[in-house]
Amino acid sequence: MKEFELEPGEHVVRQLRRHWLLFLGELLPYAILAILPFAVPKLLVLAPPLVGYAGFFNYSEPVMRVALGAWLLMSWTGAWGAFTKYFLNAWILTSQRVVTIKQRGFFRREVSSLLLARVQDVTTNVTGVLFSLLGIGNIKVQSAGADVEFTMRGIPRPEQMRDLIMKYIPEEEEPKNN
Repeated sequence: MKEFELEPGEHVVRQLRRHWLLFLGELLPYAILAILPFAVPKLLVLAPPLVGYAGFFNYSEPVMRVALGAWLLMSWTGAWGAFTKYFLNAWILTSQRVVTIKQRGFFRREVSSLLLARVQDVTTNVTGVLFSLLGIGNIKVQSAGADVEFTMRGIPRPEQMRDLIMKYIPEEEEPKNN
C-alpha cells in the first residue's frame, strides 16, 4: 500500500471494500440516466397527447448530438466517480492496526489508523432481510480513551471481519508481583 507505511514486523491481514452489490446499486441511477435520452422518444410515441414532443429528440441534428454528448458525458462522469469511490475506499486490517482509506473526491483522500492495542469494542450490525440473506453489514470499532471510532459500512461477512479483528487485538499482560 502506498497510502501508509507498514511498521517493521507488521503485515496486512485483510483488505476490504464495500459489497459489490451496493456498488451496483450506486451505478444504477447513472445507467438509467444514460438510457433515458434513447428511451424517452419511444415512450412519448406510446402516449398520444405527447407524440408531438418526440420530434425534439432528433439526434441527426448537430445541436441535439451535442446535447446528447453532454448528457452522456455527465452520466459517465458520475458513474466514474462512483467507481473511483468504490475502488479507492478501503479498510485494511494489519497485524497491529486498522486503517481506513476514504476517497472524499477525485483529488482528496483521507487515511486514518487505529492501533489494535487501543481497541476497546468491536460491534457488528446487520439490518434487514436482504442484507441478512446476503451477509452484508456494518462494523464499528471503538477505541479506549478518546472518542475515536471507525465504522465500516456495507461490508461482506461482517462477523468474520469482527472475529479477525478480535484475534489480532493484543491481550493485556498481567502485572508481575515482586
